[in-house]
Amino acid sequence: MSDIRFDGKVVIVTGAGGGLGRQHALEFARRGAQAVINDLGASVDGSGGSSAAADKVVEEIKAAGGEAIADGGSVADDAGAENLIKRAMDAYGRIDVMICNAGILRDKSFSKMEMADFAAVLNVHLWGTVKPLHHAWPIMREQKYGRVVVTTSSTGLYGNFGQANYGAAKLGLVGLMKTLAIEGERDNIKVNAISPIAATRMTENVMPPPLLEKLLPEYVSPGVVYLASEEAPTATILTAGAGVFSVAKLYETEGAWLGEGGLSAEEVRDNWARISDPAGQQAYGQGNEQIQKMIRRAMGG
Repeated sequence: MSDIRFDGKVVIVTGAGGGLGRQHALEFARRGAQAVINDLGASVDGSGGSSAAADKVVEEIKAAGGEAIADGGSVADDAGAENLIKRAMDAYGRIDVMICNAGILRDKSFSKMEMADFAAVLNVHLWGTVKPLHHAWPIMREQKYGRVVVTTSSTGLYGNFGQANYGAAKLGLVGLMKTLAIEGERDNIKVNAISPIAATRMTENVMPPPLLEKLLPEYVSPGVVYLASEEAPTATILTAGAGVFSVAKLYETEGAWLGEGGLSAEEVRDNWARISDPAGQQAYGQGNEQIQKMIRRAMGG
């Protein structure tokens, strides 16, 4: 099969001044893409800001013979998000791929977490994906082509101590991805999620050096590139790290019909083994499949 290429395609990568975003951007540019490098240049907790990080990645791409422009705006800001899309259109006239990678961390146990820190993390991860994508979406629909990759996390999928804000944002992105994949299907817009684990500024203080050496960002980017390609699937969560790739899915058990009228919590308790039995469980493609299952079970009961 032929190599995956992005010649003539415009790829926006947010949070691309370092870590995973930088590696994604370099790989897309190496494969022929015209890259838009967005990075606020803030610290891990979102404070501060400078376009220097984005400028440096643009210099790397140009030095390697590629084409790129920098954007130092905040994707969580209404004006910054709109300006990012405008700059891409002014420079290249189209947007083919959006890699939504920008993020911050403000970890603390939920009982000690300030609501300002909860909101800040949601703003960057969730709103920082929604806002620029909302401006790019009509462009992709008009083109009848688009590829979107949002960045989720194992914390969003499975939870992690001290990261209630991060987990809420990351699972929210899965819900966004699932719905946009449905809405974009008729216009050849495919939307997927990457769940990466890599050695970056956000993980360097929570993992030992020997482990970090096996979790290089370049071991994640091949999965992102595939999810943004012509042949990409849609509505898929791809996990990636240390050279290992897998697909994560949300399954629902077949459940148990407990009758109608007079239902009680005690009946749920007493039938818990049947309700939670994994035999016949399914991963649904959209929400109405769950409704259909409920009606089928009730009618069958």
